[in-house]
Amino acid sequence: MFQFHVAPSGDDTWPGSADRPFATLERARSAARETSGDVVVHLRAGTYALTSPFELTEADSADPGQDGHRVTYQAYGYNTPGQEDVVISGGRRIADWRVEDGLWLANVGDLDTRQLYVDGRRAARAAITGLPGTVNATVTGYVTDSGEPRDWRSPADVEFVYRGVYPWTEARCGVAAISTEAGETVITMAQPAFDWAHELYNSTWEGQTSHGPGLPTRIENDSSFLSEPGTWTLDRSRPGRHVLRYLPLPGEDPERTTVIAPALETLLIATRVRNVSFKGLTFADATWLRPSRPEGFLHYHGNGYYEGGGVETAVIGEGASVTYPTTSAAIPASVTFAETSGVEIEGCRFTRLGASGLGVSGGSGLTVRRCDFDDLSATAITVTGSESTLIEDNLIQHVGVEYTGSPGVSTHGTRGCVIAHNQITNVPHCGIVVGEGRGNRILRNLTVDTMQVLADGGGVYLAGSQGDSHDTGALISGNVIKDTRTPYNFGLYTDYGASWVRVEENVVMRADNTAVLEVGPPLENVVYRGNFWDADPLGHDNPPAGVTYEDNTTIKDGDRLDAATSTIQSQAGLLTRRPAPAPK
Repeated sequence: MFQFHVAPSGDDTWPGSADRPFATLERARSAARETSGDVVVHLRAGTYALTSPFELTEADSADPGQDGHRVTYQAYGYNTPGQEDVVISGGRRIADWRVEDGLWLANVGDLDTRQLYVDGRRAARAAITGLPGTVNATVTGYVTDSGEPRDWRSPADVEFVYRGVYPWTEARCGVAAISTEAGETVITMAQPAFDWAHELYNSTWEGQTSHGPGLPTRIENDSSFLSEPGTWTLDRSRPGRHVLRYLPLPGEDPERTTVIAPALETLLIATRVRNVSFKGLTFADATWLRPSRPEGFLHYHGNGYYEGGGVETAVIGEGASVTYPTTSAAIPASVTFAETSGVEIEGCRFTRLGASGLGVSGGSGLTVRRCDFDDLSATAITVTGSESTLIEDNLIQHVGVEYTGSPGVSTHGTRGCVIAHNQITNVPHCGIVVGEGRGNRILRNLTVDTMQVLADGGGVYLAGSQGDSHDTGALISGNVIKDTRTPYNFGLYTDYGASWVRVEENVVMRADNTAVLEVGPPLENVVYRGNFWDADPLGHDNPPAGVTYEDNTTIKDGDRLDAATSTIQSQAGLLTRRPAPAPK
């Protein structure tokens, strides 16, 4: 086995030994290419500030692990008491502050970012709630009798947030310009986002019809909004001469406070590699700039958003319908693996990221084990079109911070994916989402405090065809789902044409609704057996033709339910008990 060492204080002209380490991941990658046999790259403590994504490709002859060999990138002392703290960062430290009337200002050149971290804390962009005055929507934006928007100092940097356009949706559109006509304030929204919003968001529900995004619920990113300590804005009105402003919390000092602005959108890209491992590393400080563009962020459901291309109409009940995208794009991930095989990601942390954490597409045999995911703008783990992926023993919390439709874990088009023994807490929408697939297993997970912001979801949500028999279908078993928060949710939710699914020996408590048996399109070949709840699912007394509902137990008293399900509860959640990760 070959061993190389890397340290922030190293030198790429050195041999990569323990006493004379390399300085960069790229140099270690080159050394690994030149070897045959197993390779371990030991990363010493510190922050490795990337200026471009670290890439592994099929062309990297050692990185793919030829002839069955493995290349491992790991923190020095991994899995020992002496494991060192290694951070792979796409951030840029902001240090050249000037202070004006208590406000910190920095000239940051062409830096563009949507996030800022102050001593490890995600600082919120300065914002106000709603548009002032009497407001009317128009086909191009809004008109208000208030003059306040005319005082916005950089209108083209302002972003409107629309929470609850649909109960499961939160959209973002930018402002293009502000003008005055006949004494009123005219707000012209950026295109094509605003036109797309009118295409996408059309619904009829309980006799009420809506068109377009409606009025914004929150307005972000103008220096005139800087009234709450701990908030910030980025003014990009002068190309190449952007200005960052931060209103500090009491006691913060620009000479002693560490401020990091994520600058890269992607930290790691691995394409068609084989037998590569990453162990004990922290991936941090990345952004995602797409929502700041004129196309905005027209969210529909989960990780999906609209980029034009037309919509279709779904009838969800008598006199009720919504339009939805014919095709959707997906929020990207800061760390991506495409068409890989035999990859291991173990004991890593994903934090302070402006999109999703880890994205897997295609390939087979990827394992994500004993990782921590926290403080992410979108989803922790997304898997699309992969086979035999194992997601096990991961702690996922405080995700979907910026894009609140994001689930903790999301899969679509997967075969033989196993999601087991994960703990998912404090997320704004679903804990686990499983789209159309084949032979997937959702086993012994614990979800707590899901659905904290948006509605119509659950701790575990599954939709679409899952196989062509129960042998090839999906199994949802041994999961414990607690405290599904918002009104209009189903703790354990099989939805939208789910078929060939077994739902067995799960525990659901303190949800708005425990489960629902009659949805549209209807469930087919779905079995609910041996589950425990504190309330009967909707439709339990007259299950539809496609649902078998048998041997389930409803215990309304919480103490009795805990006692009856103690074995199931003891076996759900993390295999490796560990404290929540501290901010870095």
